[in-house]
Amino acid sequence: MSDIIAVVTPSPIRRLFGVGVMAALGLLLLWMALITAPSFGWRILLTGFGAFALWGAWRLWHATAHRIEMTQDVLRDTAGTHLADIDQITGIDRGTFAFKPSNGFVVRLSTSHARGWAPGLWWRLSRRIGIGGVTNAGEAKFMAELLAARIAARSPDR
Repeated sequence: MSDIIAVVTPSPIRRLFGVGVMAALGLLLLWMALITAPSFGWRILLTGFGAFALWGAWRLWHATAHRIEMTQDVLRDTAGTHLADIDQITGIDRGTFAFKPSNGFVVRLSTSHARGWAPGLWWRLSRRIGIGGVTNAGEAKFMAELLAARIAARSPDR
């Protein structure tokens, strides 16, 4: 088992704010469905969207109870999900206009992985992993810089 080099943890304030906004949206939509819906179709639609928003708040709360850890060999979260091997990382996108999570960065990989998502913490689509969301920006920047330094230290043939 390798030592942990860097971690990205959810910010408690952002976590509470994100869950609170999602839950408030869900409750507002359910209230609108019960009180102000003009027809039965609208009532069903608003109830569905309200339930989806409450489910999203629940998922966000549980996902952000964990953190992302970087070791010499892997990126993983404390829920036990193996995000990627460090050797598979080919690049980091952290620019202002990059398609990345808030307070985070995107990792480009050499091989495809299964899709995955921990709301507010990370997402993975094929060869890209987005790390960030309700996380601490300083910790994410530190991890991104460590990963970029590891990539730069590799041989240029990669």
